[in-house]
Amino acid sequence: MEVISHTLPEEKLQEIFGSVGWKQLPDEVYKRVRVQPAVYTVEEHQVAVYAGKDNQTIVKADRPKELLRNSILTPSLAASIMNAKYVNGLPLYRISQEFLRNDIHISRQVMANWMIQCADRYLGPLYDYLHNRMYRFHVLQADETLVRVSKDGRPANSKSYMWVYRTGKGYGDTPIILYEYQKTWKADHPREFLKGFTGTVVCDGYSAYRKLDRESETIVFAGCWTHARRYFADALKALPKQDHQAAKDTVAYEATKRIGAIYHLDTQLADLKPDDRKKQRQINLKPLVEAFFVWAKEIQTSGRLTKGKTLEGINYCINQEEALKVFLDDGEVPLDNNATEGSLRSLCLHKHAWKLIDSIDGAQSSAIIYSITETAKANNLNPFRYLEYILTVMKEHQEDTDYRFMEELLPWSEQLPEICKSKTKTTNV
Repeated sequence: MEVISHTLPEEKLQEIFGSVGWKQLPDEVYKRVRVQPAVYTVEEHQVAVYAGKDNQTIVKADRPKELLRNSILTPSLAASIMNAKYVNGLPLYRISQEFLRNDIHISRQVMANWMIQCADRYLGPLYDYLHNRMYRFHVLQADETLVRVSKDGRPANSKSYMWVYRTGKGYGDTPIILYEYQKTWKADHPREFLKGFTGTVVCDGYSAYRKLDRESETIVFAGCWTHARRYFADALKALPKQDHQAAKDTVAYEATKRIGAIYHLDTQLADLKPDDRKKQRQINLKPLVEAFFVWAKEIQTSGRLTKGKTLEGINYCINQEEALKVFLDDGEVPLDNNATEGSLRSLCLHKHAWKLIDSIDGAQSSAIIYSITETAKANNLNPFRYLEYILTVMKEHQEDTDYRFMEELLPWSEQLPEICKSKTKTTNV
């Protein structure tokens, strides 16, 4: 912070106060913010070269390790591109144009190649380390979203998917968010990603998760009450405006009312420890949940509904009954998968700007970089500073096979420089 003082000259004070004199009171303090556009500094490294007088021996001074040999790329430049694209959602061509306005010529293709190589060499090992750390948690959450990759060996507009896995909502001190790109929506992908995990996974009703639920003896899949409620909320939204008064007599309204009561009670348990939360859920929420399913089954068999969103919601709830009840027996399991949907929000917003990913390598590197930036934001870090620090440290360990040093790079590590930490809590968008 720069301090700028405003004072009156001695002559002026003498003129005002005269022989009576004066004393100085505490200053009136106000603040303004001044912006300095990005400053780019070209580093010219001059490596000393020495030769013996017999001209037989030539040696050079040591060069610092580089991210990419014979490239102008530095940790700060790489971090600024990653921050612009994966945090702020700018396509590479716009980033290239902004560089050009500052007389720096870096093409979109060069930046894409940098991102792929840096993700693979430097961020990939940290991604794998976080993946292994994720298995230490009892509850994970999973979701997926559609992306398009132009050069993946398939016809144009073929669908690809970005899967996201995160530690449970309750582990707010050490959250981990990991993306994974896959060409298909098959159950093989979560099966492979979760291989070695024992615990509970919160997810929606997608059949791939249900298939894994039947196959796995070590993983319990918990359902999402927000997905259940969404069918009924959509049914109410679809009603004509003139029918909104009559909405209270509908099955959809009754369903949202019952689910809302479950949420209301569970929210009151948010500050309890998991064991205490489980006890209170058994006492207070279990009767409401059981009553909901008794009511839903009565509606299903009554024949009142023949089609529409409301019937889809009733069928969804009944089909997912076992999964939707899991939270009652585990105080660490949240009611819904909203935290994971929030972790996907940045990608879902950004893809409207860049439309599609150019290659499979680009999609895989994007998954790695999004994982690091989203995990950084969830841990209240400054993504640019954190990326710059990771890249600076990792380039010094290019040949290492012992990755224990990465404990100090984890987003919650006390060894992280203070500049990486944000004083203000931000959203994950």
